[in-house]
Amino acid sequence: MKKYVCLNGLVLFFAVLCLISITSAQSTQSRQTQSQPPQYQQQPAPVSLEKISANIYQVKGGSGANAAVYIGEKEILLIDAKMSEDSAKQMLEQVRKLSSNPIAFVVLTHSDGDHVNGLPGFPAGTKIVAHEETRRYMTEAFKEERQKASLPQITFSDRIQLYFGEHVVELLYFGPAHTSGDAVVYFPEEKVALLGDLLFVGRDPLVHRHKNGSSFGLVKVLRAVLGLDAQVFLSGHAEKGTRSDIEAEIKFVEQEQAKIKALVGEGKTLDEIKAIYKIEDRPLQQGRPRFMSLPEVIYLELTERK
Repeated sequence: MKKYVCLNGLVLFFAVLCLISITSAQSTQSRQTQSQPPQYQQQPAPVSLEKISANIYQVKGGSGANAAVYIGEKEILLIDAKMSEDSAKQMLEQVRKLSSNPIAFVVLTHSDGDHVNGLPGFPAGTKIVAHEETRRYMTEAFKEERQKASLPQITFSDRIQLYFGEHVVELLYFGPAHTSGDAVVYFPEEKVALLGDLLFVGRDPLVHRHKNGSSFGLVKVLRAVLGLDAQVFLSGHAEKGTRSDIEAEIKFVEQEQAKIKALVGEGKTLDEIKAIYKIEDRPLQQGRPRFMSLPEVIYLELTERK
């Protein structure tokens, strides 16, 4: 009898040990996965449109980030351009099912490839609008002539207004956050704002230091976004969000900043902090880029390293 009890105890011990190992591995994988944008994690679904308001649709599926469409009385506004020409063309096909109005502008929220690489798939001469920093990054990245033909022709520094009849769309810049060229596309009458990669739901925010992004700037920008009279927030890699989602991201980033600051105060090195967070120096998938995690970004900001 004692032998049986001992055996059960041994089995229970190894079962618990196994569970801890699996949980630890899942935690590591979770943090590693969260540092990679979703477009590098799964095969794309077909392009589809989701109605958000009377005139605004979110473009889902295809390769790259979510995009959006505003159907005006006489013209159409597109926000972002997907990651491939094929997906951009699929987006146009879906838009044409809603309206035959001409496309007045394509507005870019920022310069990441999953938002802009589909631009050559749009008709020649399409007017493209972006923040001046976004155009600078795209100029550095676009090497082919057909890509260069898709560089933004209209740029702004702080804000610009686009009019569709009596309706206005505001493009706003609140400072460096995800990159140094993030545009917020605000529809005041619809109470809808498009945020690009400023908002992430259910995963760590992504900050591109190589494009002069800032986690502290992200908090500042998100607070400015909350100052808008908007109730629905669309983003590149999530379902439509609410004000509570933005508040939750601000809280999470500030908590991470406080944790990293405490670890820096204890004299922890970057490698030690990465070990604590179980961050690995490898991409999630071979051949894909590895994006710097939020703890790494915060550490480098706090220690003023590039």
